[in-house]
Amino acid sequence: MVNEGSQNNDGRCSGNEPEGDRNIVSDVRANADRRTFLKGTGAVGLAASAGCLGGSSSGDAPSGTFTVGVLTSHTGTENPIGNSIARSAELAAEELNADGGVLGNDVEVSVKTTNEQPQRGKTKYEELTVSEDVDFTTGVFTSEVLLNIMDSIASQQKVHMTAGAATPEASTMLTEDYEQYKYWFRTGPVNAHFLGANMVDFAEANFSDMGWDSVYVLTEDYTWTEPVDEVLRNQLADAGVEVAGMKRYAGETSDFSTIYDQVEASGADAAFVAMAHSGSTAIVQYAKQQRPFAFGGIHVPMQLPSYWSLVNGACAYGITQNTATPESEITEKTVPYAEAYNEKVGKYPVYTGYIAYDAVKQYAAAAESADSRNPDDIVSELESSSFTGTAGTLRYYGQDEEYPHDIVYDETGENGVNPLWLQWKPNEDGDGGSQTAIYPDNLASGSYESPPWV
Repeated sequence: MVNEGSQNNDGRCSGNEPEGDRNIVSDVRANADRRTFLKGTGAVGLAASAGCLGGSSSGDAPSGTFTVGVLTSHTGTENPIGNSIARSAELAAEELNADGGVLGNDVEVSVKTTNEQPQRGKTKYEELTVSEDVDFTTGVFTSEVLLNIMDSIASQQKVHMTAGAATPEASTMLTEDYEQYKYWFRTGPVNAHFLGANMVDFAEANFSDMGWDSVYVLTEDYTWTEPVDEVLRNQLADAGVEVAGMKRYAGETSDFSTIYDQVEASGADAAFVAMAHSGSTAIVQYAKQQRPFAFGGIHVPMQLPSYWSLVNGACAYGITQNTATPESEITEKTVPYAEAYNEKVGKYPVYTGYIAYDAVKQYAAAAESADSRNPDDIVSELESSSFTGTAGTLRYYGQDEEYPHDIVYDETGENGVNPLWLQWKPNEDGDGGSQTAIYPDNLASGSYESPPWV
């Protein structure tokens, strides 16, 4: 259920972005140092920046129609991740309007596409908040785009609830300067550190029964996998798992044969992976070569409900972490949302859809509870709220915790969200395949099956 990340350690983006949009992470870290300096000198620059942009302050809340600004990667029907963000926000708005709107006002959605380019994301964010004066914003799939709009969020003082990007660097900014960045929240997924922690928790609870006594860790070389890699490196062994090897590979890898040779030679029972951009190439070659080890971890493409047909069944017996499957009754809202989305769009959503839908609904509930559209009032409501969403119980870490305003990760699922794990299995009638939830136990509709060639 992750994301994302269009950038590797060298600061190179993978899309068609112009040269000027690249190397944004190093720029952001440099800006962080600059912010520390500004904080020490009274942060005069922040107020000046807000004035130059002409945006609202927290004391100048929008009025009239309640408008949701959405930043998504792409909206074409061939891009399910971006399309799920946009269409889910629209679905939430339709349902709110059918129930009387928010504070007696109709709800509208304005969608802008970032094309996963940091500078374009910043421009579109400012169009939403300055030109259109939206109430709040959600979306943002890539970490690089999120990091590039964090200062704009601070300047505009409008609540942003991220639905997609996983970098912990955003919440670290609140640790460094809470008052400046307090308008930022991450509704989901759990940040990249907790994505790794959940992989360890899954391993500790299930690997023994799955026959995965030893694993070879494969992570694609992008920014979002760095915290995941660190957690696996430091904690897998403590969970009783033998780590036969670890490898970060280039995200542009087109031939996994040599890498799979290394996994096979190590004698590992499985390749434990974190991959997004390179995921389809990796799983298709794995299935074609039928290597003598199992395969799974965080595999973003396998999260798509329509993935079986997209890769002609190559995902068979692969497992992945996810937010939900369309049949998963995580809360009483999960399945009704998935069915409503399918009725609206003609297919089921991916993880970003669940999160964007939850963000709009939770923000509306906070506004109603506060009886206010003032961003400072909404921030206070969100910080103290516990909201039942489609993805679980939505709570946020507090100001004094390690990851302020990040969605709370709770392995029990009672006081936060807990990712779900699924396995792709062939249908019994031989017609296609389906996602079977295998963990946590209370949501499992089946158990793990080893690939027949292993």
